[in-house]
Amino acid sequence: MTPRVLIVFVVAALAVATALWWLLAPGADLKIETLQVDEMPVTLFLPASGPPGPAVVIAHGFAGSQQMMQPAAMTLAHAGYTAVTFDFAGHGRNVRPLSGGIKDHDKSARLLEDEIGRMIRFALTLPGAGPRVGLVGHSMAAILIIDSAVHNDAVAGVVAFSNFGSKASASEPRNLLIVDGAWEFSALKDDAARIVAMTSGAPPREKVTYGDFSRGTARRVAYAAGAEHIGVIYSRDGLTELRDWMNGVFGRTQTGAVDSRGKALGLLFAGVLALAAPLSRLLPQLAKAPLGAGLGWRRQWPLAVAPALLTPLILWKAPTDFLPILLGDYLAAHFAVYGALTALGLWLAKPPGGAGWCKSWRGCVLAALPVVAFYGIGFGLPLDAFVTSIAPSGLRWLLIPAVFCCVLVYFLADEWMTRGDGAATGGYAFAKVCMVVSLAIAVALNPRKLFFLVIIVPVICVFFAVFGWISRLTYARTGDPRVAALGNAAALAFSICATFTVID
Repeated sequence: MTPRVLIVFVVAALAVATALWWLLAPGADLKIETLQVDEMPVTLFLPASGPPGPAVVIAHGFAGSQQMMQPAAMTLAHAGYTAVTFDFAGHGRNVRPLSGGIKDHDKSARLLEDEIGRMIRFALTLPGAGPRVGLVGHSMAAILIIDSAVHNDAVAGVVAFSNFGSKASASEPRNLLIVDGAWEFSALKDDAARIVAMTSGAPPREKVTYGDFSRGTARRVAYAAGAEHIGVIYSRDGLTELRDWMNGVFGRTQTGAVDSRGKALGLLFAGVLALAAPLSRLLPQLAKAPLGAGLGWRRQWPLAVAPALLTPLILWKAPTDFLPILLGDYLAAHFAVYGALTALGLWLAKPPGGAGWCKSWRGCVLAALPVVAFYGIGFGLPLDAFVTSIAPSGLRWLLIPAVFCCVLVYFLADEWMTRGDGAATGGYAFAKVCMVVSLAIAVALNPRKLFFLVIIVPVICVFFAVFGWISRLTYARTGDPRVAALGNAAALAFSICATFTVID
């Protein structure tokens, strides 16, 4: 290991260690308990000392889990509240599938609202809870908690992050705060302003409270600076608004640490990415001459653009409900068809580097194992601990092989097309942009079924950026595109099956 590589390794390791200390420190002053309530995984966050305060039930959004709501729970617990997080049916570590899915929205909504009702009843039994509880929800759950709080005397106040449609009226629910990210769609902000205007009587001003807490008529809208749909639940602005609103609802003044962990997470994953560079040098060199199609721009761009346009058209009317995982089955089909079309294009183009495809796969598989381990340890464990559930449970384990086979077709064809001597500079990134555009076309063709892909596509963009960096390092060391393809396919299949909603 050269001095330069050693310096990178040490600096990256220090960044990871510092970030982990930063992320773990807020929990040291809290009492955190895990339990099961009617088969639902539940976590309680309480102050380590002093009497427990009012209970606040916190619900996550679509394809999320209770880990995503940790910042809200810890912020409230530091302010003396008892925060209750849980996994909805079909989400996180809840092994119960979500009935209805997209086909029967009313049925799935009833099931989720019933689970919120059970959490409210459970929270009311906790020491110090009092006669009423607070409700907090994000995205999908923002709608559910507002609807669950309407005409519900057990709810004292509601905080809805990124609400985009609900049954809110001029008088219900009680004491409603809506927090949107400043970078969110204008439609969400317009809807928040409309709901608050029912109380203000005129277009409301941001961060101005209208109505009266004691009468249950208080309303407010706030926009978290620098935040979008996901970042809003990690932003200091949003979490401070949450804490202060619950203080107004329950007549309290206690404050405490605000768990805005975004910078710590950024430092952690930047350190992990930096570690990939020195660690990639431990991989074996498999090919003396780099393998791959070696296509220049003139030959690559048609092979990248054609699948992007054809795949959403092919799947537009095709049945894609072949797996009990909401949208995950469509994504798997999209990747498989896209990859098959790319492979067909490569076969028809007969690139000079195509013969290397038939070389021994044994070395590729063995070299891919440490890449998969790096994904699991470097990204999987921190994501599961600090971001969202990434540990499969129950049926999810059985879905991974099927999804892996589908996405592997894409990654093999894509990696081979964009690698090799003479490959177009920037061709790898262009190919990924084409895939994202393809998914956007699919949503436009079938918005009712694929609407939630709008939320997921930015996450896929982040995945592609991470995969692209590690793929580049892996290829530079091994000289074989198949190694990165196997590793990336395993990571994406695992992520889809671990996070997407399981339905029956």
